[in-house]
This record gives sequence, structure tokens and C-alpha cells, in this order.
Amino acid sequence: QVQLVESGGGLVQAGGSLRLSCAASGRTLSTYGMGWFRQAPGKERKFVAGMTWSGDILDYGDSVKGRFTISTDNAKNTVYLQLNSLKPEDTAVYYCAVHGGSGTYYAARNYRYWGQGTQVTVSS
Repeated sequence: QVQLVESGGGLVQAGGSLRLSCAASGRTLSTYGMGWFRQAPGKERKFVAGMTWSGDILDYGDSVKGRFTISTDNAKNTVYLQLNSLKPEDTAVYYCAVHGGSGTYYAARNYRYWGQGTQVTVSS
């Protein structure tokens, strides 16, 4: 079993920055990929960024490329998502997740463990 706890969300003005954290505990995670997703009200959960624990960046969602950065601190079992140049359309609940080991990294259905989410609200 893996437990994920996100933090770092909040209210920020357009153009501002936030850093989200996802602290993982439980089973050894070194063989799994990690992902960040977001979900706005009434919309489906969408892929934001993904990477392996060994540090290989998998990809970013098209709408966040060049603005968001995913990283890990293996010693702390923590995954980060740096959000820069935020826009109102980035407003959503952000989730971190552990990939289940098969299937594309872009699909939420292929992730086995999820955190509770952290709200990011960007005002115009």
C-alpha cells in the first residue's frame, strides 16, 4: 500500500507561482512512475506531468509545457510540481498519483494510488 499526501495549493494571482508537494509513504516506489493530474469542476481529470523516481521526465501536458516543472527528492520520497506563470485556466484540484506499472502514463485509469488532492485557484 502507498499513501500520498499533497500540499502547497492555494489562491494566487495570475502570473504568480506555487510549488506543490506530494509526500509518499508505504511500499518501495523506486520502480513506479509518478504523475500529476488536475481536475476542474465538471471536467475530466487531465494529465499534467509525469516522471520516474530515477529522474526521467516522461512528459508534460501541452497546456503547461514551459510553465510547470516536475521533480523528485528521493531521500524525502517527495514529488514536486513547480507552477509558474499561472493562468486562471490552471484553476483545479491537483492530484499526484503512482502509476500501476502498465499502460500509458497519460491516462488516469492506469494509476493505482492517488492522493487526496490540493486546490489551486488562480485569480485574474
